[in-house]
Amino acid sequence: MNGADRADGARQDAYEVQEAGAEDAGPAAPAGALGVAELALRPALEAVLMVVDEPATEEHLAKVLQRPRRAVALALRELSDDYTREGRGFDLRLVAGGWRFYSRAAYADAVESFVLDGQQARLTQAALETLAVVAYRQPVSRSRVSAVRGVNCDGVMRTLLQRGLVEEAGTEPETGAILYRTTNYFLERMGLRGLDELPELAPFLPEADAVEGDSPEGIPSFDVDDSGDSQTDH
Repeated sequence: MNGADRADGARQDAYEVQEAGAEDAGPAAPAGALGVAELALRPALEAVLMVVDEPATEEHLAKVLQRPRRAVALALRELSDDYTREGRGFDLRLVAGGWRFYSRAAYADAVESFVLDGQQARLTQAALETLAVVAYRQPVSRSRVSAVRGVNCDGVMRTLLQRGLVEEAGTEPETGAILYRTTNYFLERMGLRGLDELPELAPFLPEADAVEGDSPEGIPSFDVDDSGDSQTDH
């Protein structure tokens, strides 16, 4: 074998070794692919927030995107300010301890027209009143809610539970009655960071002690829906 043949054989052996190594390593990464930590932060945040189904905390976003929390917090606020300044139809807000995209209030009529398509999806007045009592008195039992409102609220409470606005919060030690509180979904729908942002309405509600004598836990239940209430017997 002459020198040229030996050189060609060496090149062929090197090529075969390289091909075998490539197969063992698995498929090659797409051209231009970057690690999560190398991605531009603001577009990465937008991409993640487009798919969340509940507000995402700064800690979680920082962990997912492998960035310092301070950098993530700053980028989120910059994005929110940019959307407001540009008059976008959506908004990025800090609600219930996390960040999420929302449609801007100025375009609520357009969103409602699309989502509801002529259907009535708002809570009734009875449900809103009941939800308000739970929000300000929580944790609170059904009978105490009924006593504050003066009507039986069993049916309305079931509706609020089904819609995820209230949830069970243990039992009352003295009576064993189930207690209820509002959920994070309630905060999200109300656009609140926490319960401390509720309007100052509590002073206008009667104290529970003032009505407790008329509201034993044995108030009868009635199968009613949230379109109305049943009068509580006193």
